[in-house]
Amino acid sequence: MHNKLTQKEKHIIQDKGTEAPYSGKYNDFYKDGVFTCRRCDTPLYDSKSKFNSGCGWPSFDGEIAGAVERITDIDKERVEITCRGCSGHLGHVFEGEGFTDKNTRHCVNSISLDFNPTVTKKAYYAGGCFWGVEYYFNKEEGVVDALSGFMGGHVENPIYQDVCCGNTGHIEVVEVTYNSRKISYENLTKLFFEIHDPTQEDGQGPDIGSQYLSAIFTSDEKERKMIKKLIGKLEKSGLHIATKILEKQKFYKAEEYHQYYYQKNGKTPYCHTRHSRF
Repeated sequence: MHNKLTQKEKHIIQDKGTEAPYSGKYNDFYKDGVFTCRRCDTPLYDSKSKFNSGCGWPSFDGEIAGAVERITDIDKERVEITCRGCSGHLGHVFEGEGFTDKNTRHCVNSISLDFNPTVTKKAYYAGGCFWGVEYYFNKEEGVVDALSGFMGGHVENPIYQDVCCGNTGHIEVVEVTYNSRKISYENLTKLFFEIHDPTQEDGQGPDIGSQYLSAIFTSDEKERKMIKKLIGKLEKSGLHIATKILEKQKFYKAEEYHQYYYQKNGKTPYCHTRHSRF
């Protein structure tokens, strides 16, 4: 179900038009939040990626992962960008201009966008191989992004090979950025307990070792109490929960080839499946 559009919005979003430069409401707009698709509400750009290019249209040097599709125009001189959720026209992308370190500029029509003020929060879950955990969280409505990484160790800037050997003390963890207006921390944590085996003490499935332990890294006492409440419910149902509740530490993002692993490779998790437990 798409949002109702005005004739001017249809001209830009459906007919691939372009608004006049410096006329859009988001051109000189720099509040914290997330820019979404005007037509289907898909989150497209984090405000942190917005910059002033002086071109007269909102400019971003990167999109939210998987949100934007690139299409080479017929004249092959420009690359169109569209919303992956509804194929609505956003604008064009340019590379090699040197405005930012990413060397990329998404030139977007304000009319193609809506804006949600910052309501995002972060949660940290470890449930074995981070590929599968990340896969399920990224599929959940209300989750803005889920990234694979490491937490809890004693080495700065760990790399995957060292973590795999158990030499750094880190646990494979997923950083979940979520819209707290659309999904609660409690429901995220319920999902976590349903997508892995929280009773396994030495890892997850065939992945054995301290780097694969089941754990939740908490930011405050409120989160800790919520987790204990859910664990209590699970144990009343006969499960012996091995999940550790740990204090949040510095999160290290894993190497790029680990991010959105199953999405990139067109596969589904083999260590993680969802089982209803609540």
